[in-house]
Amino acid sequence: MAEAHRRGWSEGYKSGSESSASYSKSRIERLEQRVKELEEQLDDAKRVYEIGGHQVVDVGGYAYRWRGSTPLDVGDRVLLPENYVSRMKNGRGPTLGVVSKLGTTYRGPLSDIVSRAPAADG
Repeated sequence: MAEAHRRGWSEGYKSGSESSASYSKSRIERLEQRVKELEEQLDDAKRVYEIGGHQVVDVGGYAYRWRGSTPLDVGDRVLLPENYVSRMKNGRGPTLGVVSKLGTTYRGPLSDIVSRAPAADG
């Protein structure tokens, strides 16, 4: 009788723990999704796509201005101006980048994209 009681208590405890863990995991996932939605809403509210009549895009997490006549799209390859980091990593001259997002929430000074990059071989 005592063994049956212990087994029942153990199984009940285990079941309760699993249920609690499952609920907690579900709740965390819902909260994370809600945070993501709110971040996207805030981003959309603050995002600008043009500054001074020129398109603004995100390349590698940084905002750049595009003064070209044809707008850029996500996935377009561009040549970025040389800076001290790119010079150390890649040598002198423009660096290849890919447009990852249109617009920006950044409000500081922007560098200009040098040009569209030549089409990739392949």
